[in-house]
Amino acid sequence: MAYNGWAIDEYLDAEAVNRQLDELKRGPVYGVKPEALAGYEKDYFEEKCAGSKALIEEAKGYIPGGVQHNLAFNYPFPLAIAKAEGAYLYDVDGNRYYDLLQAGGPTIIGSNDPVVKQAVIDIINECGPSTGLFHEYELKLAKKISECVPSVDKFRMLGSGTEACMAAARVARLRTGHRNIIKMGGAYHGWSDQLAYGIRIPGTKGIQSKGLPGYVHLHTHTFFPGDLEDLERKLRVCQLEGGTAAVFIEPIGPESGTRPVTKAFVRGCERLAHQYGALLVCDEVVTGFRIGLGGAQGYFGIDPDLTIFGKVIAGGYPGAGGIGGHEDCMAHLGAGIDASGKKIKKALCGGTLAATPVSCVAGYTAICEIEKRNACETAGRMGDRLTKGLQELIKKHGLPFVAFNQGSVCHLDSVGTMQYAIDWKKPWKLPMILKETGRRQIEMEHIGAAYMAEGIVTLAGSRLYTSAAYTEDMIDDVLARFDRVFENCGLLD
Repeated sequence: MAYNGWAIDEYLDAEAVNRQLDELKRGPVYGVKPEALAGYEKDYFEEKCAGSKALIEEAKGYIPGGVQHNLAFNYPFPLAIAKAEGAYLYDVDGNRYYDLLQAGGPTIIGSNDPVVKQAVIDIINECGPSTGLFHEYELKLAKKISECVPSVDKFRMLGSGTEACMAAARVARLRTGHRNIIKMGGAYHGWSDQLAYGIRIPGTKGIQSKGLPGYVHLHTHTFFPGDLEDLERKLRVCQLEGGTAAVFIEPIGPESGTRPVTKAFVRGCERLAHQYGALLVCDEVVTGFRIGLGGAQGYFGIDPDLTIFGKVIAGGYPGAGGIGGHEDCMAHLGAGIDASGKKIKKALCGGTLAATPVSCVAGYTAICEIEKRNACETAGRMGDRLTKGLQELIKKHGLPFVAFNQGSVCHLDSVGTMQYAIDWKKPWKLPMILKETGRRQIEMEHIGAAYMAEGIVTLAGSRLYTSAAYTEDMIDDVLARFDRVFENCGLLD
């Protein structure tokens, strides 16, 4: 499938990439040399980012940690961004950066797009940001999504991807009458109590869900990504313990494809979920309208019962979440009486500021512009160019790093942290794994700081989102900056 409007020209060899990542994990740690890191800290952050540092220091007196979102925590201190425009971000000190974070992925046509911005300004002038009542753009957005994504008969706007995942779990239980949720190990489906389980790396269970009592995960289970036999084992166990209501997946692999999966695996998840009477819930918070207008599900050729949307669904504006799906499932968000006269139970689902005129007009306009500009394919071509260039630079500098991409979702793994997994049959290994992943996480932060000092904003120093705002010349300039960082990298052990 050579592009044809999709972000992916040729799908990666997931098994080969995972073998590379396993080698990276097993090997010694490479990263920014200490003397180079000290130079970046002094010459760039201390001298050129004084305004950001001062603001963050003051913010720590009023905001826990000094920032409001996990994406903003960066080493040696978070940067304060003053302006976003297309492929660029500008901090309060006037420094310019290539934006490969893209607010976590939603700005597929570029940051602060003028067409979307004007639509938002117009709606604010006419209606204001919110009324609490119905607005025409709620219909326009829902209709547009349904037209683009074949599995979506109906759509419900919510405030975030987390809320959409919560609603999906409730709908699945009502639709099937079953009790358990099975999710892909390492996948992130928001931070609600029951789904904050087994996140970041497979097998973590509730280790990274501090503040939650263990019983909230009683009916949440995980399976190893890429392993259909493990999924079926879990489905069989749950069959004896109240059945499985839903199987949740990230279609390109957990943590936005950090551990990639094959097409056959994704299709196998759909087959097994339905075989055991469960719904397939496809989390497209990152991939929706990025892999293609039909989402990753369209690219893989699957028909999920429910789809989770976020980020782009509000065009990069607040209120970015929603759930769509088959008529019989979505009926539980409206309730009433079905064709046979049977009463439909309604899932508890709220949100005073969900589906505001601002979020709906921004989402509708953004999706229309994505379609008009063929943005998914353009961003995907830029992702391919970036990834190919990174692979050449890795080889040039003799580094063990691994670069791969699923269209415009690009990965540059320098330490293999996300390739670890916890096997509870060998609990004595847990302290070593936690220590090693913690150590490697620090090196991710250090290399992320080096990228920042060279004018590149990434997600955690390892994930890079390209947009349609990029040109080939921009990508080549980005690669020249990565080249300078890689010159300063070496063996740290």
